[in-house]
Formats: sequence, C-alpha cells, structure tokens
Amino acid sequence: MKFLIHALIRVCIPVGILIAGGYGFAVLSVNTDQEPSEPAEKQVLRSHVCSLDTRDFAVKIETHGVVGPHNHVALSAEVTGTIQSTHSIFEAGAFFSAGDLLLEMDDRDYQTALDIAREQHKLAKATLKLAQAANDRMQQLLRQDSASTSEADAIFASLVQAESQVEVTASAIEQAERDLQRTKIYAPFDGRVVSKEIGVGELVSPGTVLGEVFAVDYAEVRLPIAGRELRHLKLPEMEGDAPVDVELRNAIDTSSDSVWRAKIVRTEGTLDADSLELFAIAKIEDPFSLNSEHPVLRIGQPVVATIFGETLKDVIAIPRGAVRRLDKVYLIDQQKLTLRSLTIDPLWSDAEHVIVPGQTIRNGELLATTMLVYAPEGSPVEIIPEDDGPVSLAGSPPEMEATP
Repeated sequence: MKFLIHALIRVCIPVGILIAGGYGFAVLSVNTDQEPSEPAEKQVLRSHVCSLDTRDFAVKIETHGVVGPHNHVALSAEVTGTIQSTHSIFEAGAFFSAGDLLLEMDDRDYQTALDIAREQHKLAKATLKLAQAANDRMQQLLRQDSASTSEADAIFASLVQAESQVEVTASAIEQAERDLQRTKIYAPFDGRVVSKEIGVGELVSPGTVLGEVFAVDYAEVRLPIAGRELRHLKLPEMEGDAPVDVELRNAIDTSSDSVWRAKIVRTEGTLDADSLELFAIAKIEDPFSLNSEHPVLRIGQPVVATIFGETLKDVIAIPRGAVRRLDKVYLIDQQKLTLRSLTIDPLWSDAEHVIVPGQTIRNGELLATTMLVYAPEGSPVEIIPEDDGPVSLAGSPPEMEATP
C-alpha cells in the first residue's frame, strides 16, 4: 500500500507542474488590446538672431609689455678723487639735460699735474730749439770740413731726441687735461636719475659706480607676438621699413582712459626659445611729456598694446559668443525657419569676433546667437524679437555659455 502511495506522489508532482505551466502560458500569451499612442509634438527652438554680411575687417592684435628706457647706464668714475660737490639735478628722480654738470671731485692734484706737464713741455721746446741751433752749426762745419761725421751724427741724434721729448710732453699735457676734465661728471644725454650711489667727501676710484641714469627722449616696449599672428602683420625688418602703429593702455588700472601712441620700429632677430614668440620693439616719443601734452608714461609701467595689422577684405565677422565647440555655428533658413549647423575655418579671431571668408556664408543669412544645448539638424526655430531678454533653452541655465 505504501508503495502505491509513493508511486502516485512521484507521478502527480511532475504532472501538476506541467499543468500549472501550461495554464500560465495560456494566460500570458493572450494579446491585450492597446490604445495607439499619439506622436510626440516636435519641439520648437527659440533663438535670437543676427544677419551676416560681408565687409572689411581691420585686424587688431592685443599683446602686453613693460615700458623700458632705450638707454640705461651706470655713471662711473674714471679717475681717483674725493667727491667735492653734487648738484641738485643729480638726485633720484631729477631730470637733466645733455652737458649738465652733475658732480665734481677735488681736482687740485690733477691741476698740479697739468701745470707740471705744461712746464715740462716748455723745457722740451727750449731744449729742441738749442738742439736745432747746434745741428745747424754742425752742418755748416761739415760743409767747411771742420767737423767729423761722427760729431755731426751725435748732434743730429740729440736733435731727434729733443723733438721726441716735445711730442711726449705734449701728450702728457693732453692726458693731464683729460684727467682734470674727468673730475667733473657731465650728463651724457637728456635723461633722468634712477639712483645716486655716492655722497660728498667719499673717495672714489676708476670704476666706482656714481649713480644710474636713463634717457628720456623716447622709451621702448618689447611686445611678444605669436607666430599665428605674424601673417597679419608687416613688421619692419630692415632699416627704412615703414613702422607699424600701436596703441598702449594702462595694464594696472584698466579703468583709465589714457592712451599712448607708439610705433613698432624693429623686431628682434630670433624667436623666444620658450614661447616661440617674436618680440617687436615699439618706440614711444617723449614718455614723460616734457615737450607734449599726453599723460606721463613711466619706466616700468605694464601696458596692454593694440597693434594695427592688415585689413581683411570681403569677410564675415561672426560674434564669438555664437561659435560653439571652437568651429561650429547654427544658421537659420529664413524661408523654412529651420536650423542647420555649419563648421567654419576661421581666418582670424579675437575676443569679440571670429572672422571667416565671405564665401563661407551667404549674405544676409541669419545666425543663431542664443545658446542651443539641444539643436537637431532641421529643427524648427522661432526667432526671438530683439526686445526680449536672453533665453535659456532645453533646460540649460542662462549662465551656461558654450565655450567658443
């Protein structure tokens, strides 16, 4: 009996599993009626636009530099002496003109040396006069056969020696005069004092630095120019080449409206080893406004320079804010009001514009200037009137501006 019960259980369990599976399949395989879904409404993008037209565009290259003097020298003593006096124009910040007396040394020793040299010169000339007279007499005796040749040679040698001594003492006078002049330090050019390194009573020797000065007739600025910008400039390379106009502005106080006119007059012969930039030298006339009315431009002043380059003909200037991913813009078909993207190849770009050839875009074509995060090709576009404010599309916050 137990055997029959166990056998029945073994048969019933698999049969039950098969029946349950069949029932489940029958229930799940029944097709349910589904209502047809409505197609999603096509999203309309909204954007501000601007019309693009060909025009000429003047290239302006912005760079930076620091104003420096074209001639900055250290005044040094050429003779040994004690500083006797310094003049008021030889103080830090003071202006001076070429030839002005800056300081004086005690010159008594050099005046004495000059007096001695002059007296020695007088003595040498008197000796020469006697030697010439002796030589004349000896020549007369030779003609009368009253003197030997050796005696005549000795007298002539004395004459040559006397002539040489006159020349030596004359040179000594010149040297003594130069040394006496060097006890007074004169301004070598129109300039300004950077520093005074000595004082009255100080003993100086040749090579002692007395102070530093620089010229004020004009100043210079070294301006780095990137290699990609050089093709839009015609920089002076040889003497006689036309200079290039530059405008300089204060790099420290950007709110200042001061502008200084300068001209690039030459370029350096090699590229910078680190940046591979070429340095151009701009010249600013009368930086301290001594003979003009422009604001004072001080040595060491950092400046922002705008260099005026070539004029690009028949090009289109695209607002930089409308360029996406460096080289893509969105244009709008005026008839269909649909969107299309265009990859551009810029000729030039600056902080405000990206310049492309005129044949890249048709005249009058509309450019989407609003940031479009979701912009499928051919999407319908609604043009936002100019009176409306900025619009954020596709859920993007207004501050998320695409990086040009």
